[in-house]
Amino acid sequence: MTWSVVIPFKGAPASKSRLAERFADADRHALALAFLADTVAAVRRADGVTSVVVVSNEPNLHALLAADPSPAPAPLAFVPDPGDGLNRAIEAGLAAAAAADPGAHRAALLGDLPELQPHELADALRQAAKHPHAYVADAAGTGTTLIALAPRADAAPRFGAGSAAAHEAAGFARLDLAPESGLRRDVDAPADLDALRAPGSHTQSVLSGLAGRR
Repeated sequence: MTWSVVIPFKGAPASKSRLAERFADADRHALALAFLADTVAAVRRADGVTSVVVVSNEPNLHALLAADPSPAPAPLAFVPDPGDGLNRAIEAGLAAAAAADPGAHRAALLGDLPELQPHELADALRQAAKHPHAYVADAAGTGTTLIALAPRADAAPRFGAGSAAAHEAAGFARLDLAPESGLRRDVDAPADLDALRAPGSHTQSVLSGLAGRR
């Protein structure tokens, strides 16, 4: 069983707007890029993932994300963001993934999961493969961090406010993951950032640099 994983990234200047009460624009952008880099690194090392599609108009992402010392990580592809919001970006990535490998399962994952571990994603994808459509709720239980689709399955993403309930109402099966799973711990607000216990190396580096300036 193979998986193509889509990761959207809206980039600057809108990066992580809910962190604006604590960080300047440039710092929020640096954090958003670090979250993305750690997320992508984990996804590329997860068992079963054979391709990663990043949807973004952010310049120079390839140089940041392609540098991965892991042996034979899943290859990266980049798709332009059509600019009509998060769900439209995800749809564009899912369509590109299906065109590249029609027989693969597909997933769409948020790019702000700096504590994600490869085994956590692999375990969730194995669960998801039992359903035509599945989703993972965030730690609060109201948002969504991942949706998964069987090959050739067609279901619209419903990310946004109240997305967990929206996905469930649309027939997505809810996957039962522990609240502490890195797959459920996205970072939107300062409290999410403060709750990080073991973020990836990119996020650690940026946080250390920001702390050193205070």
